[in-house]
Amino acid sequence: MTGFFEELQRRKVYRVAAAYVIAGGFVIQMVSAAFPAWELPNWSQRLVIALILAGFPIALIFAWIFDVTPSGIERTSKVEAQVKPKSHRRRNVILLGVAGGIISIAAGFFVLPYAAARKVDKSIAVLPFENLSNEKDNAYFADGIQDDILTNLSKIADLKVISRTSVMQYKGNAKNVRDIGKALGVSNLLEGSVRRSGNRVRVNVQLINTDNDQHLWAEDYDRDLTDVFAIQSDLAQKIVTALQAKLSAVEKSQMERKPTENGEAYLAFVQAHNLFYSGVEETEKLKQGEQLYARAIELDPTFTLAIACYSQLESWIFHSVEPTREHREKARSLAERALQLQSDLPEAHLAMGFSYYYGDNNFDAALKEFEIAQRGLPNEAGAYLAIGAIQRRQAKWAESTANLERAASLSPTDPFPLQNLAFNYQMIRDFNAANKTIDRALKSNPDSLGLWEVKSKLAIGEKGDFSVAEKAFEAVKSRPMSNEQKLRIASARADVYLLERKYREGLQEVENLPDDRLAGLPGALGQKYYLVGFARKSLDDDAAARGAFLKAKGAIEEQLKQSPDAADVHIQLAKVLAYLGEKDSALAEAQRATELQPESRDAFGGPEIAVGVAQVHAIVGDNGRAIEILDGLLSRPSGVTVPGLKVNPIWDPLRSDPRFQALIDKHGTKA
Repeated sequence: MTGFFEELQRRKVYRVAAAYVIAGGFVIQMVSAAFPAWELPNWSQRLVIALILAGFPIALIFAWIFDVTPSGIERTSKVEAQVKPKSHRRRNVILLGVAGGIISIAAGFFVLPYAAARKVDKSIAVLPFENLSNEKDNAYFADGIQDDILTNLSKIADLKVISRTSVMQYKGNAKNVRDIGKALGVSNLLEGSVRRSGNRVRVNVQLINTDNDQHLWAEDYDRDLTDVFAIQSDLAQKIVTALQAKLSAVEKSQMERKPTENGEAYLAFVQAHNLFYSGVEETEKLKQGEQLYARAIELDPTFTLAIACYSQLESWIFHSVEPTREHREKARSLAERALQLQSDLPEAHLAMGFSYYYGDNNFDAALKEFEIAQRGLPNEAGAYLAIGAIQRRQAKWAESTANLERAASLSPTDPFPLQNLAFNYQMIRDFNAANKTIDRALKSNPDSLGLWEVKSKLAIGEKGDFSVAEKAFEAVKSRPMSNEQKLRIASARADVYLLERKYREGLQEVENLPDDRLAGLPGALGQKYYLVGFARKSLDDDAAARGAFLKAKGAIEEQLKQSPDAADVHIQLAKVLAYLGEKDSALAEAQRATELQPESRDAFGGPEIAVGVAQVHAIVGDNGRAIEILDGLLSRPSGVTVPGLKVNPIWDPLRSDPRFQALIDKHGTKA
């Protein structure tokens, strides 16, 4: 073998091998960079690399057989006559070929998978832009530039674009680029700064690869305020090119379309949009957003995007804050106006979908609009979330869960999609998946009040365990909260006390809630006096309980004047009437609630109404009907669980009934 290696050196095989490796590596690098840019198929890149690897042992054999001499290329056997027997020379050539083949195969295991993985990752997050303006009030303008670029990109189906909600946590928060990419699940970040002075705007941006922290390109714009949309369109085009994304003619047209020519209207829209996104749980911000959207469309009555977003805000206020006829009708008229102005605007279809969904409970019509919107906004987490929310009401649990997962992937640090996903798992009583989902959300949002509320309810529903709720209430004591949040926490604290049968503590907590501040929260005043009445009754203070229930009745009836079709308000009134001994009226209200939101039409919200109906029957002494309803709810997706039935004192009237115990035994074995 010593002679073999000496021959390798003498015949310059080592030199040829080194030269081949260097040249082959260079070619592979060029192919890996050029082929994706030319949009050649992946197999073509792998084919070239395979040919280079296959050529390595051939090159070694040629280096062995031939030599470069002053006379040209000659067979080595002619240069050195009879150095070795012929059989040895043949053995050495075979050995060399086998060794070269083994090296090529080994290299292939490393190089080919890498080549396959060299496909450009078309995922991106647009981070909040830094405001460099002297007037700090212009921060909303920087957010608007970022949001518009993100919106343009989100309409491109060939890209994966992370939602605004998930990236806003990085505003003013310097963090490692790779860590951000890992947290958001993207390979590219766009970051930048905005300086506005009068009617001049300077925008500086850079596109960064999160895998290696490499700046792919940077751009600097200095334009008039009226050119801001041209900046956004140009940036989106450059990002599409850099990420080698395919851009359809429709997508290109949407990117180039200016939403308004009025700079002042645009500034009002940007402010309104910021307030809407940052204040979904803060009534004051939502009200300010209303005024600014109205200002934007007053300045430009054809500002279709502002009209569509204004409609979405009105639908949200109707759904979560003030379910009044005025908000519902306003949401519908704005959505119709947006579609009349621009029938192909995806946001207008999203607005109409929410109007059908929240305003009319017309799930079929809403789903059609949401699906149209989703096709035009393929990266809009809200569209997938809305579709998933409708599908679960149609009892399409698997499809709903898939769309909610898609929403969560596009908005990975936003708690709302994950919270809704947990609701799905809770309804089908998959508490393991529900808890894992909430824990995913809490990892990014450890201080979220809504997430801790859901986690607490999961523990009670799964095990009748109040310890999670107790820890959550203790944790939020040190957290800064708005007055509205403080009221909600105090009400939830009172509710848990009553579930724990700590009636005096619960009574003290709820009676401390000020009526004047509760009056601004829909349903809060009626809920307060219902809880007071329940606590007083549980403490055998019937006279005080009746007084509280009468106050609750008055507050809820006033609420129904504003929201006559709210099923949850009707069922709340039914329970109050039942405690007041007005059996016929209570059952009539329960029936009305069932007609407004039956399970047959709403598989997600309907079961909650059915629970209320069962509670009404339990209160008025109709145990058989209450148990019958509960038996059905325990047999299909709903929020009812055996541990929950065991701990909730509202079911105490049923506990001495053997049929109730049989129900617990029957479904307890399935848990």
